[in-house]
Amino acid sequence: MNGQRYKDRMLEIIIKISTMITLGISVGILFYILINGLGALSWEFLTSYPNEVEHALFPMIVTTVYMVLLSLFISTPIGVFAAIYLVEYAKPGKIVKLIRFATESLAGIPSIIYGLFGMIFFSSVFGLSFSLVSGAITLSIMVLPTVIRTTEEALLAVPIGYREGSLALGASKLRTIVKVVIPSAMLGILTAVILNIGRIVGETAAVYLTAGMVPEIPQTIFQSGRTLSVHMYLLAGELIDFDKAYATATVLVVIILMINIVANRIGKLLSKSRKNLS
Repeated sequence: MNGQRYKDRMLEIIIKISTMITLGISVGILFYILINGLGALSWEFLTSYPNEVEHALFPMIVTTVYMVLLSLFISTPIGVFAAIYLVEYAKPGKIVKLIRFATESLAGIPSIIYGLFGMIFFSSVFGLSFSLVSGAITLSIMVLPTVIRTTEEALLAVPIGYREGSLALGASKLRTIVKVVIPSAMLGILTAVILNIGRIVGETAAVYLTAGMVPEIPQTIFQSGRTLSVHMYLLAGELIDFDKAYATATVLVVIILMINIVANRIGKLLSKSRKNLS
């Protein structure tokens, strides 16, 4: 008995140490970026064009927002519908196992591979050239595994009694999915969207090879643009302005934090509204 308590205590200590190390690294990186980046930030740097203020960010901020919205518009419905099919309609078997294996394999492929695929297939073969739409389609393929797997987990977490109760009251399967299952899994689906936003905002290689790096606001989705992550890469690697690179990284971090706060707030409101309805 004492031996089991000793093992439990040791496991608890290891878990706490691992948590503290993870938290410490995350907080350390965050403070390091903020300390080095805040000094170079200014209102003019954020709201001007590069031809007005050197390496200014305004076109890159707008392009990043465009890229996130377009990528989510493509990837979210496809990923959610695929997850609904796998959980609610597909019968367990070799095909489902093959789909899940392919999905998990896609999640482990380096982003540069997606970028090369997008550049050859969408930019060259489809003639989309370096454009927002070429980059957004490539990013959508890249984040699909996360959407599918996270949504699947959220759908599987919905108690089977919810489905049985709805069907017992005479609702069709489609109506049960739309009115009962999806609202119950909405927090998980929202989590998938948050994860994807973070990856899209921070992605560099795939965007660099498909959307290009023109430092202007694209007028259509068929024009090239430069996102914040690509701008930061250029500043640190080619233009050699580390102060502005840290400032760009600070803006990226702040945008991701704001998105997470807003998404969490929306999730809490959805959860609260469901509790009130029930």
